[in-house]
Amino acid sequence: MELKSMVEKRVKEAENRLKDFRISREKLASYIDHTILKPDATEKIIERVAREALEYGFKSVCVNPSRVVMVREILKDSNVETCSVVGFPLGAHTTYMKARETEEAVKNGATEIDMVINIGWLKDGDYERVKEDIKAVVDAAQGNVVKVIIETCYLTFEEKVRATELVVDAGAHFVKTSTGFGTHGATPFDVALLSIVSDGKIKVKAAGGIRTYKDAALMILSGADRIGASRSIDIIKGIK
Repeated sequence: MELKSMVEKRVKEAENRLKDFRISREKLASYIDHTILKPDATEKIIERVAREALEYGFKSVCVNPSRVVMVREILKDSNVETCSVVGFPLGAHTTYMKARETEEAVKNGATEIDMVINIGWLKDGDYERVKEDIKAVVDAAQGNVVKVIIETCYLTFEEKVRATELVVDAGAHFVKTSTGFGTHGATPFDVALLSIVSDGKIKVKAAGGIRTYKDAALMILSGADRIGASRSIDIIKGIK
């Protein structure tokens, strides 16, 4: 069966299973990176989001680099991870800058890194350069989890496949669909595609536009191992 047909079959099966899907609030919360990346997010907002993560048991709090120290302090002595973005949201930083940004985030307490690939390099067909860009962040993360955002909204089917293969080859831990700042976010089709192509070698994070329990459940059934969301509480409260 050709790849596209396999993906379409996976999505159809996910849609059919949705009505019978059951998950506890605690289990669903463990999938979610509770995210606040708005440029106008104040200290008060960041603190609220971090404390929500503690209350609901989300997997991590994902913030911009300048908020890592603050979030780390709030989350200390808990099981909630501190996540920082790198090369965000365009991915067009130099490799050197991405690596240094990663080093500082880890030094400040980040235990997970969500980086953006250089989309232009991928479209140029400069695959080795894209892989080395990712690998530089993986190395700088010193064993901490690295999730690689390929920004699927800008990629062709073939480019999504190639990008996922590069993420695997570079030694990252997750391939992630979107920044949430592109033309659209995650789709069940893209999640299924990334999951099938990665073939269990790495995990898949769905992000962007996931606002309801139904959205999150469909992503999980399509192959997502992690969910990035800013409306995390609405998602949890959507469980009947």
